[in-house]
Amino acid sequence: MVLPHNLCSHIQNAFRARHQHIAVPHSTQNLAILSILLRSGFLSNVTRGTTEKPSPAEFLLAGDAQKRIWADLKYRDDRPVLSDMELISRPSKPIFMELSEIRRLCTGRRVQNVKPLRMGEIAIVKTKSREHEWLEAREALQLRLPGEVICRAR
Repeated sequence: MVLPHNLCSHIQNAFRARHQHIAVPHSTQNLAILSILLRSGFLSNVTRGTTEKPSPAEFLLAGDAQKRIWADLKYRDDRPVLSDMELISRPSKPIFMELSEIRRLCTGRRVQNVKPLRMGEIAIVKTKSREHEWLEAREALQLRLPGEVICRAR
């Protein structure tokens, strides 16, 4: 399984280098995290493709090693929309939160040595639900699903 810190550092480095597009290996985890960033307004587009270009038609014909997820990065006034993306839960120390703890995190209070979410900041939560495995913290709160807080983006 690919660890989420690879995706976090890849996205952050691409924004700092002012890239327009990035291609990351295709996995359910990467697709889910990129979809959350897209819904939250940090990315302008997410599509499937191959190592050469974003093309959903070629994606279906490609082998697993060639499959990629392409994301278009978003800039406003020549500044990146996503300024920082950091890992909260680490392989050596996973951070699981109950519903009350996620509520406290979203309302601006520190929980389990995790700094509170500020305005315009999101946290990505991995739940045990099959239907809603990857959610933004506020969505997890709305659906009443506890889980592991993976990373945050601002």
